[in-house]
Amino acid sequence: MTDDRRSSRVADLTARLLRTRWLVRAPIWIFRAGLGRVFGQRLLMLEHLGRKSQQPRYVVLEVVDRTESGYVLAAGFGERTQWLRNLDAHPRAHVSIGARTRIPVEARRLTPAEAAETLRRYAARNPRAWAKLRPVFERTLGAPISEFGTTLPLVELIETPPDQCGG
Repeated sequence: MTDDRRSSRVADLTARLLRTRWLVRAPIWIFRAGLGRVFGQRLLMLEHLGRKSQQPRYVVLEVVDRTESGYVLAAGFGERTQWLRNLDAHPRAHVSIGARTRIPVEARRLTPAEAAETLRRYAARNPRAWAKLRPVFERTLGAPISEFGTTLPLVELIETPPDQCGG
């Protein structure tokens, strides 16, 4: 089997696994048990409100980049990503990362130019991870990710003082 075919099969399998609810929800239990530090600073748990239900929702996501004021996340399923749609409706949320818990944040979508630059930095820092993630994102998005722009929505979660963050 050629490397391209093997890479394509791995991307297909990974995209399928990302749709396996029990598997992607398992890290939430670890964070909720107070053990989020096992993931270091690479993963965070986002606690946000459902756009219709107004009920708390939880998801564990990879931190794509760090900014002076917060964290950048990629919405791997594009505009269909539920946590993205919920943050669009209710941008105030909380994150837990490492030993820190329930940090108040406010969501801001990156512009396409900011998103492309963030992905370029990520690819430069993590070339092997990006080589594996890029085809997965392209499958889940149903569109290619180019170096000049992206259909992959990125969101910055900006830390806010506790009194400014509802929910």
